[in-house]
Amino acid sequence: VLAMHSGFAFLELGTVRKKNQVNALVKILVDFAVSTIAYFFIGYTVAYGTSFFTGAETLAAKNGYELVKFFFLLTFAAAIPAIVSGGIAERARFGPQLIATAVLVGLVYPLFEGMVWGGDRFPMQAWIKNLTGVEFHDFAGSVVVHTVGGWVGLVAVVLLGARANRYRKDGGMSAHPPSSIPFLALGAWVLAVGWFGFNVMSAQTIDKISGLVAVNSLMAMAGGTLVA
Repeated sequence: VLAMHSGFAFLELGTVRKKNQVNALVKILVDFAVSTIAYFFIGYTVAYGTSFFTGAETLAAKNGYELVKFFFLLTFAAAIPAIVSGGIAERARFGPQLIATAVLVGLVYPLFEGMVWGGDRFPMQAWIKNLTGVEFHDFAGSVVVHTVGGWVGLVAVVLLGARANRYRKDGGMSAHPPSSIPFLALGAWVLAVGWFGFNVMSAQTIDKISGLVAVNSLMAMAGGTLVA
């Protein structure tokens, strides 16, 4: 799943104009670094109530399971600013975007994550179960990760507007062709491979891995490619 962030990077690099490639790459790398710090110190605690401000013996319990879980879920959390970054490419200033990343990964996303995956820490699951008879189930983050990222990205796009010179005075659109088709293809392929780690390993334990999830992911990728 960590490798998927290189897919996001190549996808965005191939999409933006050549003059902005370095800026886009640096922004993506620093976004991940900020996400890591924010999620380690704040976000993971908000979502699951587990703090890493404790002794080494506690952290090493169960072979450091909580640390491994943190690392895996960090790659999910860091996908939020990656999704938003692609939507507002070439339109956001460096500093404000990093501040937004810290707030999203440290507070906004963990609230949604905790409500769905955090057990009894939040009352939402109990309320849904009382209302419908079953709890809300999100196996691999369709709502928790991708929908939340899409909502935030939509708000950001509306606030920032279109790229400079995207529309001419007569209302027509100016062409902004991709700067690198190979980068686009490489990014798409890395993301396609990474989806199997993202989806299948969301089971988090070997005994819960499902071949159905793997094949569904494969067929979605193949079908989406043909339709596109």
